[in-house]
Amino acid sequence: MFGLFKRNKARIQQQRKEVSQSHDFSITIFHSVQQNVENIQNILHSPDDLITRVFTIANTNHSCAVLCIDGLVDKDLINDKIIQNIQLQVTQLSNPLPSSAEKVLEELENAVVSVGELSKVSSLDDVMYAILSGDTALFVDGADEVLIIGGKGWASRGVEEPVTEALVRGPRDGFTENLRTNTAHIRRHLRDPNLRFESFKVGRRSKKSLVLCYVDGIVNPALVKEVKRRINTIDLDDVPESGYIEQWIEDSFLSPFPQIQHTERPDKVATGLIQGRVGLILDGSPFGLVMPMTLASSLQSPEDHYERWLIGSSLRVLRYGAAFLATFLPALYIALSSYHPGMIPSDLAFSIAGSREGVPFPAVVEAFVMELTLELLREAGIRLPKPIGQTIGIVGGLVIGEAAVSAGIVSPVMVIVVAVTAISSFALPSYSSAIALRMLRFPIMLVAATFGLYGIILSYIMINIHIANLKSFGIPYSTPFAPSYLRDWKDLVIRAPLTMLKTRPEMLRTKDPDRMYKGGRGK
Repeated sequence: MFGLFKRNKARIQQQRKEVSQSHDFSITIFHSVQQNVENIQNILHSPDDLITRVFTIANTNHSCAVLCIDGLVDKDLINDKIIQNIQLQVTQLSNPLPSSAEKVLEELENAVVSVGELSKVSSLDDVMYAILSGDTALFVDGADEVLIIGGKGWASRGVEEPVTEALVRGPRDGFTENLRTNTAHIRRHLRDPNLRFESFKVGRRSKKSLVLCYVDGIVNPALVKEVKRRINTIDLDDVPESGYIEQWIEDSFLSPFPQIQHTERPDKVATGLIQGRVGLILDGSPFGLVMPMTLASSLQSPEDHYERWLIGSSLRVLRYGAAFLATFLPALYIALSSYHPGMIPSDLAFSIAGSREGVPFPAVVEAFVMELTLELLREAGIRLPKPIGQTIGIVGGLVIGEAAVSAGIVSPVMVIVVAVTAISSFALPSYSSAIALRMLRFPIMLVAATFGLYGIILSYIMINIHIANLKSFGIPYSTPFAPSYLRDWKDLVIRAPLTMLKTRPEMLRTKDPDRMYKGGRGK
């Protein structure tokens, strides 16, 4: 066995060495344009979408080459602002181009190429990354540097209303898969000169752009430092979606509760930044991340602040009740009907007993069958095309529920309990938090079937112990309940009038705690 283990280990090491050698290419930028072009073509294996244009600069003996990827660049910009300018406008310069290749490249940068985004690089690795990112590389024969010209122009999805976070009142714009569109959305909502965007590259092969955003002067510097530290530990081949980032940098991967908010709404990210939180935007993902996250923030919606405080407070109280029902309602029905029927009013107890007459299964089996069926319908409705999915979700639930009652498999009361539970889970604004409560529902049902109300109380205590011990970037998940920050209770379950929300969340320990100023610090 040990010999087999050693052989497998040696084989894996050899495979890693071969992979490393297969991706080891020269990082040298040659003085010859032709050699540089051939080197890039060999690295990319001469793909059909690699555009290569080699030509001689007008009135000179210097040759140059333009390289870019078809489909990632704006071809009109390449033709009109780069190639045409080099071929025609060079002849209109007041002074002829110098003989030095470095001086020629500098003159092209300063006087010929009329594009706003220009930079110089001196390694082939940087050139490859620029080309594969949608930029254009300009080589000049004899020069040690390469001019990188920004000219991205790939097709992208237009700005649409967020699908997963619908609001009655609020902005209708949502994030897209384009990084610059998303950062522009945040700037439109938050026009603060202290807004900072810091870029990172994640994914050894994909090299996706990840942007860290925060408001300097508000955010706690220790929070920014910790987020950067965790980002720098990411070691993956590819990061196709922000969910990879979320799973890598979260505090506890064993917890069912999300510790980082994900959202499609730029206004939600901007609100988090102005509160003193930190945001992450990944290129190619329409979901931004906001951290730290608490249990209270998972039950809040931007609409709570867009409506008057009475309406916002009523909706929040309703959501807290919905979260409790989504987690404990089936377990309460199982415990009361199986162990504690004396706690049910007599008329209701007789009604439940009459509806269960002829049902061959105990309450816990009924609940599991109906809950699992509902989860299957929910998953099927998501995966099917949108018009069919809505039909499956509504009609399927009605047909299966009615058929199960008619067949005597489940009682009508159980159908009502399952329906109320499902509606309650839909009322939660955070999709990940709703999934966490749906996961907890099943073990709580088993505990209720075994120990009755005593088991439900134990489950409730264990969930609260877990939440009290859970943290999100150093912030306890249960704040501001425990540890208690009384000032933050103004925007907790009951949302105080807007004129009373003078300070930022105390739990975030922001550098600037005040949101309102009247002759100095808000009181």
